[in-house]
Amino acid sequence: MNILTLISGGDIGGAKTHVLTLLRELSKTDRVCMVCFTEGEFAADARDMGIDTRIIANRSPLADLRELKKLVDSEKFDIIHSHGARGNFMAALLKRHAGLPLLTTVHSDPKLDYMGRPLARVTYGLANALALRRMDNLTGVSASMTELLISRGFEPDKLFTIYNGVEMDTPEDLPGRGEFYAAHGIDFPADSINVGIAARLNPVKDIATLIRGFAIAAEASPRLRLLIAGEGPEEAMLKALAEELGVADKVAFLGWISDTDAFYASLDINTLTSLSETFPYALTEGARYSLATVSSRVGGVPALIDSGVNGLLFEPGDYEKLGKALAMLAENENVRRIMAQRLHDKVAAEFSLEATCRTQREIYETILRRQKGGKRKNVVICGAYGRGNSGDEAILRSILNEVRELEHDAVITVLSVNPRETRYYHRVRSVYSFNLFSFARLCRSADLYINGGGSLIQDVTSRRSLWFYLYTLRCAHRRGVPVLMYGCGIGPVNREYNRRLAGRIIDNCADCITLREDGSAKELADMGVTRPEILLAADPSLLLPSAGEAAVNSLMLTEGLDPKGKYIGFALRLWEGFAEKTADIAAAADFTYEKLGLTPVFIPISSVSDADAAREVARLMKAPHHVIGKAPESDVVIGLMSRMSAVVSMRLHGLIFSAGHGVPLVGLVYDPKVSSFLNYLGLEHYVDLADVTAERLSALISAALAEFSPETREAAIRRLVDKEKVNREVLARFLAGSEN
Repeated sequence: MNILTLISGGDIGGAKTHVLTLLRELSKTDRVCMVCFTEGEFAADARDMGIDTRIIANRSPLADLRELKKLVDSEKFDIIHSHGARGNFMAALLKRHAGLPLLTTVHSDPKLDYMGRPLARVTYGLANALALRRMDNLTGVSASMTELLISRGFEPDKLFTIYNGVEMDTPEDLPGRGEFYAAHGIDFPADSINVGIAARLNPVKDIATLIRGFAIAAEASPRLRLLIAGEGPEEAMLKALAEELGVADKVAFLGWISDTDAFYASLDINTLTSLSETFPYALTEGARYSLATVSSRVGGVPALIDSGVNGLLFEPGDYEKLGKALAMLAENENVRRIMAQRLHDKVAAEFSLEATCRTQREIYETILRRQKGGKRKNVVICGAYGRGNSGDEAILRSILNEVRELEHDAVITVLSVNPRETRYYHRVRSVYSFNLFSFARLCRSADLYINGGGSLIQDVTSRRSLWFYLYTLRCAHRRGVPVLMYGCGIGPVNREYNRRLAGRIIDNCADCITLREDGSAKELADMGVTRPEILLAADPSLLLPSAGEAAVNSLMLTEGLDPKGKYIGFALRLWEGFAEKTADIAAAADFTYEKLGLTPVFIPISSVSDADAAREVARLMKAPHHVIGKAPESDVVIGLMSRMSAVVSMRLHGLIFSAGHGVPLVGLVYDPKVSSFLNYLGLEHYVDLADVTAERLSALISAALAEFSPETREAAIRRLVDKEKVNREVLARFLAGSEN
């Protein structure tokens, strides 16, 4: 692979480290040529690292462009990769002549790059904004930067994510803390507990919040000291603030330091207080030295720090919470040590320089594969998406995973009532569900339409939604698009007119239907659907993996739950007749605590009203319990459900998530789809909502736990795996172009 890299050559800090270390490693296996538009330390360091570095520094961009064209014409490059405003601008000018795919890496929020510099913002900022729109592909340094680009209208399938990689080895001949103090004129006690930050002293880094938080912590822990490494326009203001807060004698402003290894080696607690970041090296550098870490919750930081597990997070500007976190760490050496080791281990496993290089090569290979592969397949997916329901979002996540595994480069567009949120969370193109003109336009180029998952064909909650989904089936069919109804639950469709309409359209327009339980097959037969291929499968989200252990632990700790505690989960919803049964459900929940030793945790699947249903029950309880107020993301809900000793659920997806992880289940049946699902899996612990009593529900919970064994769990999971394979096999057929 022959890579042309364009960069201004004046970069410093994290961007410089990212580019140079990455190019150094890539140069070992690929041909890399870097063009800088200014001579200086950046270019000199690159040469010292063995990177092929060229300088093009004429007096005008047009002269630079002419020289670049000559370079491209004389050497056969495969891809152009730019960084920063100057590099992006020159790449955009070169695009037509070179005929090569363009990729840029976005290291920071372009709108904040020139904060406090209005002239530079108008000139360089505007040029960069225009150039970014000309890019074929963009890479965000952290998932949050990629999400920011999505929110600003960049197509998700043109975006990639990479993280700053760090070399975990540390120098062996570092000076001791006393030597570091002496070298920088620091007069701190030998037993001080040092908090530190390495950052530019500019508004985005918000060092003022750190000084305010430190002042609070220093009152509670007199041994605390603060080391600030960096220089910038806010230095005088920050020194005055330290004086004003009475901590000037405990704060050392070190200015710009070249020996960052010695700096981090002199700390006990590493901090970051930025208002905006991508994926800061300052935290991974601190992790190299096994430092306890406190950071603002910005950018890609939550991907690195699982709050309460391997570090602590606070909202930007919240100096009071920062102060409490610093004081707690200062007074708990064991907590500092444990969190620091966990962070070190996570960085070594997931954010090493080797992992970053591997990711960068995969990005290049994907771009070149797409360029050579011709037309990409277009897939349109429609369902009840963007409504804040974890179950429906899990269905979408599962379908997207399977499509992407089978057809890596497919262009996927999802119909959603909240397209911005869908684009953001699922990294996929999205249009508003009820924009019928957009849907018709999509169908003109679509290779497959997936009517995806859940109980879309029903008229209990809304006749209009049923008519809408039927319209999409008919519209896609009329435009010659293969129609796959995927992992569906059918019904109930109660009104006779709707039954006739649904039966006729499904029979005429669907090519294949996979169902999540056999009750739906009977419903289709009763509506006269015979033409499409109908297969029994499973709900697509059954085998969706949960979030990682650290992410689930972080949620539990945030909610005040011990990750090692024993819990029973309740997933409830408001429904007709529910209010009359709240006292019985509350009594059964009390029973699980008093007799079974399980603390009830109420877990919302939908953010719309599930927490309200939980509170209705919780207010009648006597036993300790916990209500989670907002539905977490679907993978975190799944992880949380997997931690439960048992789950009692009205929500079908509460049962589905739990079944996929072999958790004992008790169903509260408000709709036939719930009992159909449990019967389909051979599970019998359920009761109709109208028949719930405290005694009966308590007995069902006890029976579900008593009859559970590892063997039954493994057997249940194997059955689910086999059933879900049907969905994947059918999808593979359709993506390959077969309808039969």
